[in-house]
Amino acid sequence: AAIGHAPAVLEAWVSYEREISVILGRGRNGDIAIYPVAENEHRHHVLHITRAPARIAPAVAARARELGAAVAEALGHVGVMAIEMFLLPDGELLVNEIAPRTHNSGHYTLGGCVTSQFEQHLRAICGLPLGDVTQPRPALMLNLLGDLWLDEAPPLAHILAHPGARLHLYGKAPRAGRKLGHVLVLGDDLDDAQAWADSIVG
Repeated sequence: AAIGHAPAVLEAWVSYEREISVILGRGRNGDIAIYPVAENEHRHHVLHITRAPARIAPAVAARARELGAAVAEALGHVGVMAIEMFLLPDGELLVNEIAPRTHNSGHYTLGGCVTSQFEQHLRAICGLPLGDVTQPRPALMLNLLGDLWLDEAPPLAHILAHPGARLHLYGKAPRAGRKLGHVLVLGDDLDDAQAWADSIVG
């Protein structure tokens, strides 16, 4: 299609139940290690929260991992890759985005898994054995956007008062909508963790 003289792509709206992410590492020898499938929630088209593992049936998680691995294999990718998918009401999975790099929805692996996605990427591209992707406990990752810094001091003391919270700041200059850091909470009750996280950003 075209708008005026400019080429354009028209996309149909997809009614989906949830968005999920498959984060994987693929080594130079073709070995693949796949992290637990994560679930993403967006606000104003920006990733707000990632929960891992995702609230999906084991069979759906297995299909998502298979699909993610097939994408990495087809592209001959080496390194970490994120494949975002829509889970439709009928159980079908549609690939929404392919990010051939470490990804925001995989930040939960830093502190949440034995090997983070960042270490995994280095292992993969350097030809080292891929690391253990085991996730000992459920994890919730909350993005901190620059909006929290614009009008007043961000609620860092409140975040650090939570015994299970790990704060990661990126050292970027504040700007509305910009991802300046994230909080990781580990625990068995992610609903409680999400309620607490939502209280931070209002």
